[in-house]
Amino acid sequence: MIALLHTGAAQFPASLHPGLRLLHSFLLVGILKKSSSTTSRKLASHGFGASMAAMSSFPPQRYHYFLVLDFEATCDKPQLHPQEIIEFPILKLNGRTMEIESTFHMYVQPVVHPQLTPFCTELTGIIQGMVDGQPSLQQVLERVDEWMAKEGLLDPSVKSIFVTCGDWDLKVMLPGQCQYLGLPVADYFKQWINLKKAYSFAMGSWPKNGLLDMNKGLNLQHIGRPHSGIDDCKNIANIMKTLAHRGFIFKQTSKPF
Repeated sequence: MIALLHTGAAQFPASLHPGLRLLHSFLLVGILKKSSSTTSRKLASHGFGASMAAMSSFPPQRYHYFLVLDFEATCDKPQLHPQEIIEFPILKLNGRTMEIESTFHMYVQPVVHPQLTPFCTELTGIIQGMVDGQPSLQQVLERVDEWMAKEGLLDPSVKSIFVTCGDWDLKVMLPGQCQYLGLPVADYFKQWINLKKAYSFAMGSWPKNGLLDMNKGLNLQHIGRPHSGIDDCKNIANIMKTLAHRGFIFKQTSKPF
């Protein structure tokens, strides 16, 4: 219809009454606005909406959601055995916009070494009162599963993957503690992206000092304090967003269990 109007406008003689030319202009503008509004509504219905500007700045990722995870665990010098998770944070990162959509964050009561060491508190910023009376790991894992379901992440049609700074969290820490406690490890914890590997693929250098080196290499300000699980997750998300804006496509780095 718009093309026909443009054709008709081109055929209007210059002597056409000014009022008719004005009416034609109003009609054309109205149709264009209606067309634009209809297109916007259709995009919004498919979940694009206001994210169109963000989407246009980097290519689409392979996953609908990235689940950024960074454990903190009991520790000392020499190292405690077994180590136990005491902070369990997850950020749900939208794969199209690379923005945080939801947060899961709980502290966990250690049972083998229930008293945190001064070294652990100094390193992580987690004090005894933050873990005393908190749920056990088994209870926290049950709540993670409930959160995953609520967020639609257990839907087979939704592609999501965990992202960690290194392989330790999901290759060593979680399966090791679950084995010690006789707990099963959910399948969604068995594949992940190691951000250090992704960064090295994108930037051509290995970040020896983890998040600090990655932030420095990308000229990013470090968020919060190092070795705070939730702050580390925010830094991981920020690094991912920056790499995505540079055109990097994230891929699974872990090998199948």
